[in-house]
Amino acid sequence: MKQKTHSGAKKRVKKTGSGKYVVEKSCKRHLLVNKSKRQKKLDKKGKVAEKPQQKMLSKLLT
Repeated sequence: MKQKTHSGAKKRVKKTGSGKYVVEKSCKRHLLVNKSKRQKKLDKKGKVAEKPQQKMLSKLLT
């Protein structure tokens, strides 16, 4: 039987053109008054997942 795509992962992860996965950064939901403008700006972009995480995400999204 074929493995289904993990629907929770496909909503939260994007695949780049080079095949890497981009995930959201953490710590940007609340307590934003205490964080600098620069930190909040940089948190808007996602971050490329680490190697072990890449392997796990590829299994979930294939």
